[in-house]
Amino acid sequence: MANFTKLTTESELPPINEAKEFPCGDKLICVANVNGEISAMENVCLHRGGPLGQGVISKGKVVCPWHGWEWDPKTGEAQAPGAKVAVYTVKIENGDVMIEL
Repeated sequence: MANFTKLTTESELPPINEAKEFPCGDKLICVANVNGEISAMENVCLHRGGPLGQGVISKGKVVCPWHGWEWDPKTGEAQAPGAKVAVYTVKIENGDVMIEL
């Protein structure tokens, strides 16, 4: 059975083609809104630890603000071979954004 936790409210989600950070327990989550589709993934870039939720969306990818690594918010994969961050299931219920960690 899935165990979802409230991450934020729907009104706090990033605008279309933007990303934003949200605290969840002891970690930060990067939420990306790519063309109206909401995705959630680990917030830490594997290259140098940059905050992905402070990056921009370009061509459907979250771009790390520190060194430009691009991450697919649906799969968590970067352009570097083998580089992948965790991706989390997101659902919206009654205006609440729920995440499965």
